[in-house]
Amino acid sequence: MTATILVVDDEPDLEALVLQKFRRQIRDGAVQFVFAHDGIEALESIEQHPQVDMVVSDINMPRMDGLSLLAKLQEAEDKKSTIIVSAYGDMNNIRTAMNRGAFDFLTKPIDFGDLETTIDKTIRHIEMIREARRRTIEAERAHASLSRYFSPQIASRLATGGEGNGMAVHWRDVAVIFTDVTSFTSLVETAAPEVFGPLLNEYVSGMTDVVFAHEGTVAKVIGDGIQILFNAPGDQPDFAARAIACAHELDACAQAFRERWKSKGVNFGATRIGVHAGPAMVGNFGGDRFFDYTAYGDIINTAARLESANKFLGTRICVSAIVAKGATDFKGRPVGDLVLRGRSEPLRAYEPLSQATFERPATTQYSDAFAKLEAGDAGAMPAFAALVGSYSDDALAGFHLKRLLNGGKGVRMQLE
Repeated sequence: MTATILVVDDEPDLEALVLQKFRRQIRDGAVQFVFAHDGIEALESIEQHPQVDMVVSDINMPRMDGLSLLAKLQEAEDKKSTIIVSAYGDMNNIRTAMNRGAFDFLTKPIDFGDLETTIDKTIRHIEMIREARRRTIEAERAHASLSRYFSPQIASRLATGGEGNGMAVHWRDVAVIFTDVTSFTSLVETAAPEVFGPLLNEYVSGMTDVVFAHEGTVAKVIGDGIQILFNAPGDQPDFAARAIACAHELDACAQAFRERWKSKGVNFGATRIGVHAGPAMVGNFGGDRFFDYTAYGDIINTAARLESANKFLGTRICVSAIVAKGATDFKGRPVGDLVLRGRSEPLRAYEPLSQATFERPATTQYSDAFAKLEAGDAGAMPAFAALVGSYSDDALAGFHLKRLLNGGKGVRMQLE
């Protein structure tokens, strides 16, 4: 760095003296000097040389004195570090200068060794300020970028470097949520642009707000589909419980959104949600030019398959047994052992329920019917039939009853 120093003094021989005393530093490119003879000329010089790093100014000068110049410099957005030069006995002026923001002061006659030391100290101070400012700008820029993916709390920690290592690609246990909207393609093809744009933006914003409220990470948004991570990038020991709580709130948000737009004459499809957990390759996969914090692995595909399973089951949320067991005091009911597309081994799945729904008599009736189904008891069919007859909106019980009527057996089922 070459420091540009503006020397303001009306003594005619000072310029030649300064250039002589600092000739080595000037030759080495450490400093360069600009000169002015009073405060007005100094302000004009700064306009012409905005790269001026610091000002060394006498107090007593014509037209505008050094104290008035100092006040003007402190009013500017880019405040210049200023060294005030004054007679030794002029302590009142020196105190005024320091109170007005002078970085340091020197006494006349100038000791050039002292001046060099003071300039060096001031340059170090300027460099520290610039570095702090640069880091602040970088942090603000990083925070703006990270806020697209992470909750405000996590984004702030990452932007300040608190969890910077979390961006490197590594294996870690995570919970994954996949959401998707039914009949979305038909909506794209039929809705007017002036309707579709605000609709989708409102939906994604609302769902993202829910994710951030649970301190989840939005890994991907592709059209109507959202991929969400928990326990990444930061540690969340309760990530399974967070994922289930988030899924419940996403479901409520999506249902309220549907009703809101239905009243406007727009038929927005139901949101299906799948949740799974396990090890995944997590980190920034965007290279040097793009930021793409996401996860890869078999659990990602499984979460997507669980989301699709809702279509066959008549449910809106489907979670794996791993997630259900990982959540403290899980409330839900078993769906069955699903053989998902592309899988040979079955996966036990559950439908998470709200506290109120879990405590209904229908939930106990369902559990009894499912136990009969799992045991191969012939009483499973009438048990599910009674449940569907009493609670006609129980789509999952209706799904099992239909399977039994079509010759299905047990709780293992192949889903396309």
